[in-house]
Amino acid sequence: MSEAGPGAPSVKAQCLPFTEIPHTSRLFADFLHSFPKVSQFYPRPPQYTNWISEQASKISYDPARRQQIAAVLLRQNRAWSASEKTLANLAKFESGALAAVTGQQVGLFGGPLFTIFKVLSAVKLAEEASAKGIPCVPIFWMATEDHDLAEINHAWMLGTQGELRSIATPTKGIEGAPVGGIQFGDEILPVVEQVAALLGESEATAWLRDAYRPGETFGGAFAKFYSRVFGELGVILLDPSDPELHGIARPIYAGAIQHAKELNDGLLQRGKELTAGGYHEQVKVTPSSTALFEVRNGVRTAIHHVRSASGSEAEETFDVGGARISQAALLDQIVTRPEDFNPNALLRPVVQDFLLPTLAYVGGPAEVAYFAQSAVIYEKLLGRVTPILPRFSATIVDAKLAGLMTRYGLQLSDLFPGPQAVRQMIGNRTLPPEIHAEFDAAQQAFEDSLARVRGSLERLDSTLIDAADRAGRKIRYQLTRLRERAARAELRRSEILSRHAALLSNSLYPEKVQQERELSAAVFLARHGADFPITVMENVNPDCVDHQILFWE
Repeated sequence: MSEAGPGAPSVKAQCLPFTEIPHTSRLFADFLHSFPKVSQFYPRPPQYTNWISEQASKISYDPARRQQIAAVLLRQNRAWSASEKTLANLAKFESGALAAVTGQQVGLFGGPLFTIFKVLSAVKLAEEASAKGIPCVPIFWMATEDHDLAEINHAWMLGTQGELRSIATPTKGIEGAPVGGIQFGDEILPVVEQVAALLGESEATAWLRDAYRPGETFGGAFAKFYSRVFGELGVILLDPSDPELHGIARPIYAGAIQHAKELNDGLLQRGKELTAGGYHEQVKVTPSSTALFEVRNGVRTAIHHVRSASGSEAEETFDVGGARISQAALLDQIVTRPEDFNPNALLRPVVQDFLLPTLAYVGGPAEVAYFAQSAVIYEKLLGRVTPILPRFSATIVDAKLAGLMTRYGLQLSDLFPGPQAVRQMIGNRTLPPEIHAEFDAAQQAFEDSLARVRGSLERLDSTLIDAADRAGRKIRYQLTRLRERAARAELRRSEILSRHAALLSNSLYPEKVQQERELSAAVFLARHGADFPITVMENVNPDCVDHQILFWE
């Protein structure tokens, strides 16, 4: 733990292996701890201090493209009221700095907590690279071109009694349209005030009010909010929906169509390799898949490859929303209207790293899985594969929650089975001591008696042993059920225990999902102050590559 400044909170970090957290994929676990098993899918292991200098020396980035991108980034970030430190980092980028990149969907009110953790991981990477003499700046790629509005139009908050509250905006756009450009109307105002009532007044609340207002878009509001949150860290924000960026990305869009069959065959083969290794495919690829979308009539529409019977490239055609188009015609559209095209999840990082001189990308478990497949596209279209690094992962436990965990003898892992199991556990642990003692005595007396009966039966007729064991299991089961019923009775008797169980579950493992994936980042910024990101970054355990539990004291 780093030394805290005057008035700074004391934070202690505890490491929890991902293998102990439900739903951790085998691919992600092996990437972290058994890299040789997955090295065929990734260019570099996650221990980046061993290779960061060598990687930097291999990056070739066209100076003319750098100037174009720098101008776009400056224009965008100025529009979002960039801090002086961000403007300084933009100058470094223009002068030749590499990029430590991360990204995320533009979720309502800043998205989930792990959005902050992603950015902090990129900031840390940029700082460590710069300390090694490799100029590097953090860049946040906002996924404004995703089209699933239902994924980003709500935020999970905690109510005054610790209950989970989903706060959603009724804002609508064209179904299937890129979400970043969907504009808020007056309907956003009561939603913001609803959040403010839950969070209380704070700098974070003021930033939300300033960003989320009528006339603003999902992408613009997200950018304005995080421009404030990460101002002191100098984070550069990037909106890839900018038409100028699409124009620069033309060669990648065209390559995805020119090499559609080859890329698809490679991805199908990579899927077989992952499956053969006992791993999963994060993106399901079909024989007609391509990595590109076209925006038609405002709707993001998948482009499918129609394979010719002869195999002739001259006869290659594609299907876009049911309409057939030749490869030549589609390529002509990409040249003349590149802003109408955008990448899927596997092509997106390739576009990103064509536009940026990326030292490494920082992502979560799902993105680590994406990169195992994206490597096929990287190799063909860029001739190299950008390394991916795991983002920082944590559960934040404030003093009140830590006190409850100590009071009931709970660990974070005790919350994984869900709130009902937590209530049961707390009930068991708060039964009057004499009831526990009586249950324990009854259990021991039964085991002693069964052992004596079993011994007698063995001497009398050994075939009766199985029957005795079956009877024993039934009696143990009934005793366990009776103890559980007593625990439930105690919970009913004590409403406060039920509230504590709900508070712990909702705050630390809501809906049987990691806190960082469910609860809004705004909850923690409001609760712990505008310095929350910096405090987290200063107190993480650098030796822990797994999940961390940060106890706020």
